[in-house]
Amino acid sequence: MDDATLHRSENTSGEPGTGGGSAPAVVSAQSLDLTFRTNDGPVHALKDVYLSVAPGEFVSFIGPSGCGKTTFLRCVAALETPTGGTLTVNGQTADEARIARAYGYVFQAAGLYPWRTIGGNIRLPLEIMGFDKAEKDRRVKDTLALVDLDGFENKYPWQLSGGMQQRASIARALAFDADLLLMDEPFGALDEIVRDRLNEELLALWDRTGKTILFVTHSIPEAVYLSTKIVVMSPRPGRITDVIDSPLPRERPLDIRDSPEFIAIAHRVREGLRAGMEDV
Repeated sequence: MDDATLHRSENTSGEPGTGGGSAPAVVSAQSLDLTFRTNDGPVHALKDVYLSVAPGEFVSFIGPSGCGKTTFLRCVAALETPTGGTLTVNGQTADEARIARAYGYVFQAAGLYPWRTIGGNIRLPLEIMGFDKAEKDRRVKDTLALVDLDGFENKYPWQLSGGMQQRASIARALAFDADLLLMDEPFGALDEIVRDRLNEELLALWDRTGKTILFVTHSIPEAVYLSTKIVVMSPRPGRITDVIDSPLPRERPLDIRDSPEFIAIAHRVREGLRAGMEDV
C-alpha cells in the first residue's frame, strides 16, 4: 500500500466539509477558534478547525505539546468556551450536551479518590446524579466487567497497579452510559507493556460497546493502532493539518504493527507532523 491509498480529508486546511458519511455527526466543528487571554497577551490555542466525527468512529488526535489536542477535547466537554466558530455535540451545543450527560471523560491521571473503594469511585458521579441504589449497583457491576475488573469493587486505589487504576477510571466514565467517550492521553504515564495491553483492551471495549471515542495521544503507533481516523495537528495556533481515514481492519492484533499497511499509515502521520512543524 502506498500513501495514495490512505484517504486524506479535504477539510484539513480550513475548508468546510462534513465527512463521516450520511449519519448525523456526533461532534461537528466549523471554523472553530479559541484564544486565551493571559497577562502576557492573547494565546491563540485553536485556529479555524473543521472536523466531523461520525457515530462509532475512533478518532485519535496527535501533535506536538501545546497544539490544542486537549483544548479541543475540553471544548467538546464544555470545559472551555470557543471564541469563534461553531461546535455541536449530538446536534446540541457543548453546554447542552454536558447537561444531557452526553459523554464520559477519562483524564490523563486516573484521579481516583484514595479513601473510596474502586466501586465507591465509580458510584460517586452516579450518587451526584441521583440514581437509586439498584441502578448504581448495576452500573458499577457492568462497567467493572467491561474493563476486566470483576472482583475489585471493594479494593482501594492503592491496592491496584497503575494500569488497573486507569481501567477503573475508564469504568467510571463508562458508568454515565453515554455514547461518546473523551480520553485525554489516558495511557501516557504507563510503561510500554502495560500500554500495549490496555490498547488491546480498549479496542475490544470499543468493539463491544460501539461507542464513539475521541482519544488524545503523543504516540504515533498508538494512534495508528487504535483509530479509524487520525487527526494530525500543528503547533500553536492549533490547526488540523491532515486527517487520515485508516484502511486497517477493525480487528487488530498487536502484530498488525509490523504490516506494510500499518507502516504506511505511520509514515503518513509522521510526514503530517513534520509538515506542520515546517509551517510554523
